[in-house]
Amino acid sequence: MTDPLLDRTLPSESTPTGYVLRMSRPRFWLYLAGPVVVGVAYAASSRWELFAPTAVALFAYFLLPANVFLYGVNDVFDADIDDENPKKDEREVRYRGDRLVPALVVATGLLGVAFLPLLPPAGDAAMVAFLLLAVEYSAPPLRFKTTPLLDSVSNGLYVLPGVVAYAALAGEAPPVAAVAGGWLWAMGMHTFSAVPDIEPDRRAGIRTTATVLGEGRTYAYCAGCWLAAAAVFGTVHPFFAAVLGGYPLFVAGIVAADVDVDRAYWWFPAVNTVAGMTLTLAALWVMIYG
Repeated sequence: MTDPLLDRTLPSESTPTGYVLRMSRPRFWLYLAGPVVVGVAYAASSRWELFAPTAVALFAYFLLPANVFLYGVNDVFDADIDDENPKKDEREVRYRGDRLVPALVVATGLLGVAFLPLLPPAGDAAMVAFLLLAVEYSAPPLRFKTTPLLDSVSNGLYVLPGVVAYAALAGEAPPVAAVAGGWLWAMGMHTFSAVPDIEPDRRAGIRTTATVLGEGRTYAYCAGCWLAAAAVFGTVHPFFAAVLGGYPLFVAGIVAADVDVDRAYWWFPAVNTVAGMTLTLAALWVMIYG
């Protein structure tokens, strides 16, 4: 690992705890937990409901256990591919082939299943969909990540924690346009994140949306997904279109400034956190000031 801040914050990589925490991609924890916050903010009918036990439990689950589940499956089934991936030398860790990660994948998956009796039907459907997509993105028989376009579409799974949380408080699914807009946003986010892996994936014989399109056309694909997300989400409220409309500008700026994608990739946690915070604060403003 070559990230001094992370190394100072987490236990040593040589310990089981330090290894598992790094495997769970701490920089990306809010990719799953953030949508929970947004979903709760828009579903809650009062300030007190923001901290309902189910809402807090879902945030805790999607902050760490769900990331262990998602990335644990990914690392186990990508062990051979990751030999060629430079990210594993720098800011991530490689699967060591031990039994700890598979055991944790089973445990965290069952923990997700344990929420089902607490959720309404819409929340159950979203949780089951999340668990299935998290597995089949990386694992046989479907292994979506090796099929161009399906690798992108299946990554709508990142909005499902928000659907689960919204349904848990509201008792019903969020507006279809909100889910569709969020799904398109996640498709663009995933495909952008695959650009640094184009060459490692090609060397490993893996076909993805990014390897098929190449870097330039992948940027265009991501911008198209984000423009579509802004348009669809904007039918719920124009404010949502304004927030998501920043993403096409983000990728356009990267291209115009000729920023190395390996560098830009690591800006995404900050970009997504700002976008999610903006959406959440807007919901809280409406709740408090009407």
